[in-house]
Amino acid sequence: MIRFLFVALVLILFLVFSIPLLVFEAILGRTDPDSQKRQSVAVVRFMFRLLLKISGTKVTVEGRENIPEDQAVLYVGNHRSYFDILIGYTTTSGPLGFVAKKEMLRYPLLKNWMEYVQCLFLDREDIKEGLKTILTGIEKVKSGISIWIFPEGTRNENEEFTDLLPFKEGSLKIAEKSGCPVIPVAMVGNADIFENHIPFIHPKKVRIRYGKPIYLKELPKEVKKKSGSYVRDVIIGMLSEMVSEEGTKNEESGFAKNQGPVGSN
Repeated sequence: MIRFLFVALVLILFLVFSIPLLVFEAILGRTDPDSQKRQSVAVVRFMFRLLLKISGTKVTVEGRENIPEDQAVLYVGNHRSYFDILIGYTTTSGPLGFVAKKEMLRYPLLKNWMEYVQCLFLDREDIKEGLKTILTGIEKVKSGISIWIFPEGTRNENEEFTDLLPFKEGSLKIAEKSGCPVIPVAMVGNADIFENHIPFIHPKKVRIRYGKPIYLKELPKEVKKKSGSYVRDVIIGMLSEMVSEEGTKNEESGFAKNQGPVGSN
């Protein structure tokens, strides 16, 4: 509980004491928008790294070489924890906005920082407003800002890591219309930080794997029609592989612990 309270306190203090910085960022945005975007992302990444450190979360990153360095992408990942956003932000580089539910607009200061780092707020009930959000996302990608989306639409509480919720229809429209690559992302161990034992935060090791880019326009026609399901299957495959690797690692570790000295019977 102490760790949870410490994380919450640091976040609240940051939001309160960052008000002058928000004002500065607003002024800078009128004269030098590009600098404002870079600075805002740098501030948020710094805070997210700090929060992960306070929570005791250690992240192992795999497949970072699969992320193109010369263009914006659409990150598509599984979603099991509030910490997913922190993990995603701190393991990527360049400008990055997340697709968040519109309810996040209710929280002052937090919503301001989210706007400054180019987050999108999706109205899941209003199709027309949802379309506007997608169009905005397409423009952001074309201007060099990567977007991260969780197509499951909400945190997945299923017991099995590989049991993903259905991907929302239209979740990949940003990639379809902009032509940017889709980077499938798989995370394991993320729910063990907080969600599996609310309200306690436990120090945990999390793995995040970035898969090879998927160019939707290059998919076969029959697959392209169900691109969401296709990417979902790719992520399930990545998760299955990671869970299998974890199991093998644990078995080997247990085997080693049970062995006697070399040469003993």
